[in-house]
Amino acid sequence: MDYLLYAIVKRLRLAGRSPQELWFRLRQVYQNLALWAFPPSLPESVKPEELALPKLEPAADTLELARRIMAHRIPLFDTEIEAGPEIEWRRDYVHGKTSGTDYFRFIPYLDFSRVGDHKNIWELSRHQHLVVLAQAQILTGDAGFGREIQRQLGSWWEQNPFLRGMNWASALEVAFRALSWLWVDHLIGPSFGPDFQRRIWRSLYEHGAYLECNFSTYFSPNTHLLGEAAALHAIGVRLNHERWRKLGAKTVAGELARQVQADGSHFEQSTYYHVYALDLFLLHYQLAGRPWEFEPVLRKMAGFLASIVGPDELLTCFGDDDGGRLFHAYGPRNEFARATLSHCEGLLGAGEARTAWFPQSGLASIIHGNRHVLMDAGGFGFGGAGHSHADTLSISARAGVRELLIDPGTFTYVADAKLRDAFRGTGFHNTIRIDELDQARPVGPFRWEEKPEVRVHQWLAEDGYALLDASCLYRGFEHRRRLFVVGGEALFVLDEVTGPEGLHLVEQIWHLGDEDVAILFSDPGAVRRETGLRSRVLGSKEPTPVRRAVWRTELPHRCAAAVSFERFETGDQLKLNGMEISIPGKMTVSFEGSGMAKVRRA
Repeated sequence: MDYLLYAIVKRLRLAGRSPQELWFRLRQVYQNLALWAFPPSLPESVKPEELALPKLEPAADTLELARRIMAHRIPLFDTEIEAGPEIEWRRDYVHGKTSGTDYFRFIPYLDFSRVGDHKNIWELSRHQHLVVLAQAQILTGDAGFGREIQRQLGSWWEQNPFLRGMNWASALEVAFRALSWLWVDHLIGPSFGPDFQRRIWRSLYEHGAYLECNFSTYFSPNTHLLGEAAALHAIGVRLNHERWRKLGAKTVAGELARQVQADGSHFEQSTYYHVYALDLFLLHYQLAGRPWEFEPVLRKMAGFLASIVGPDELLTCFGDDDGGRLFHAYGPRNEFARATLSHCEGLLGAGEARTAWFPQSGLASIIHGNRHVLMDAGGFGFGGAGHSHADTLSISARAGVRELLIDPGTFTYVADAKLRDAFRGTGFHNTIRIDELDQARPVGPFRWEEKPEVRVHQWLAEDGYALLDASCLYRGFEHRRRLFVVGGEALFVLDEVTGPEGLHLVEQIWHLGDEDVAILFSDPGAVRRETGLRSRVLGSKEPTPVRRAVWRTELPHRCAAAVSFERFETGDQLKLNGMEISIPGKMTVSFEGSGMAKVRRA
């Protein structure tokens, strides 16, 4: 036991930690060893309480999906794994790697060469597909779906002993799995019979004991901590465990105050993580009896989400998107926000999609009819900004459901280090890149250093027009971008780069939704037509058209582009003259002087 304690403490890398963190982590070590030596046991006297879980409306394809799951063809991000007759719960089926049952602190879950992609293993063991089977049993009355749930849970318990193996290496994953089991128990638990249902409660009790000892207070004090606390509270309510209920509720309330910014956005500076966090807060809000102090904050979060997804409620993922969900875990990822907004409407009333500037997130949402433009003029997320991308001053645009300017997504965390850095790097976003440098320096898969300074000079929106003027300063350079949206017609971009003397490589990069996007450049001779990559779902990638204007030039350098929501006419050109952009014979946009940019029509 002494050697085990020494080995665990050595792995924690405690050098440079604060006294408070040292005490927290050492106490965590002792608590986990105590749990391992004396596994928790559900008291016989416990009488579970019913949970006020939100109603999950089955998706249109629930029965078809359930039938595939019955055959062990289980959805996983962008693909479907063939798990075979006996599911291997510690296996990365995509890359063919299986990890062992060492004590969970000894699992190198970020080492792809040894365990595979942890996201693939963990996603399977979140057991959200079991909720689909429970829904299918309710829809059809076929108890065979419930028997399959029992078989899968039995094999999972056998292959994943308490505190051993990959599926105990992350407290957030323990939380997600517990929430899935709570939902299954809530939907069809009595149909399993008293013995099996109590077996679920016993395992939930183990999960609660684990979560109480392993909150991510210092490791990932973000959505990890939020999800763990929300799950602990839910387990506490279900199993009548007052200490867990109070600790979970207190922690969620604290994270509501800490993680939600004044404009209603989530402090990770990731649009997907905003959806994810709002889901967790909504779940807790309902289970906790709708505490009044949550309502104004959740309304702000809902309003922010409604605005950034626009009139068609389609999510553009600025920042990381790791593919997982709390509500409705399957289906098109860009539609995930719809389920969240539906829950918001039921609990809080409908959020309003509107043209707005959100100063803490830095996002500007510009809506005109079914036209929607987003520009990110915000900094990176808190701390190491692990889920931020180097995308400051990037723009996305839609005309209805048609994508014009896209964000290429995330693709991977650890399976390919080069592609991890590429997808989150500046070159994979609709902004300016200088000397092939990212706007910050990536350190490992989940950290940035030397984060840029962002300045917003002006935001104005009136009479169908909108102007955002902002700068990103990094590595001695300043990229200043002026975006002007002319109603539902077009958007105009003026870029200006200043910095050290000498020649520099300047790239203005645009990732397009399709080849037919109407885009004009002030220097068409500098433009290269390329094929880039996009990732709609974690783990998948596909080609996408890219337009890249490239100059090797001294600074300052100025360039412009325009994108039509419909099309430009044959022969249209874009001219840049000082601070004026014009399409000769049609219109001129002037950025000189203060106030709204001026538009003159021919």
